[in-house]
Amino acid sequence: MITAEMVKELRESTGAGMMDCKKALTDSNGDMTKAVELLRERGIAKAGKKAGRIAAEGVVDSYIHGDGRIGVLVEINTETDFAAKNEEFKAFVKDVAMQIAAAKPEYVRREEVPSENIEKEKEILRAQALNEGKPEKIVDKMVEGRIDKFYKEICLLEQPFVKDPDKTIQQLLTEKIAKIGENISIRRFVRFEKGEGIQKKEENFAEEVMKQIGQ
Repeated sequence: MITAEMVKELRESTGAGMMDCKKALTDSNGDMTKAVELLRERGIAKAGKKAGRIAAEGVVDSYIHGDGRIGVLVEINTETDFAAKNEEFKAFVKDVAMQIAAAKPEYVRREEVPSENIEKEKEILRAQALNEGKPEKIVDKMVEGRIDKFYKEICLLEQPFVKDPDKTIQQLLTEKIAKIGENISIRRFVRFEKGEGIQKKEENFAEEVMKQIGQ
């Protein structure tokens, strides 16, 4: 039996609507974990329909690391100015700016990576695999796997979210699209680091950023 208390608990934990929560609980026979998964799947489906819509409003926001060593400017677009004023959207923008400061992506999505950069990386990875003594017949497959890892390091949408590494920025974005009900697009960003290009002591900026926000 699906109780009002169960619906309330699921609604508070997911932010989904009451009827959606009730249906998810019914479809999962009252299993709360499965209900959350169903809501996420259905949210992704809804978000997918919205993802093709034009998003020309939004904000340009900034994040400055506490001691002024790292600064980020990011433009994130929505369909309407109304959505851009939504507190959920504002929090998402701050999270993305902090992610850029901490994880140092170079591009928003893999389609933006210049083809010559990819070919150069493949050459390096192929040489590494051969130097490791790997059979040539499996080297190409290994290179493709390592290229995926390369994308996850340099592309913002494919990076693990620093505040919840179990999800990527793309998954976080999809959740926000479903929750806010409008398409959201991370358009561009720029990241500044004091003394960048000057040889200096290596430090873990991701850890510093997380300490600053109390994580």
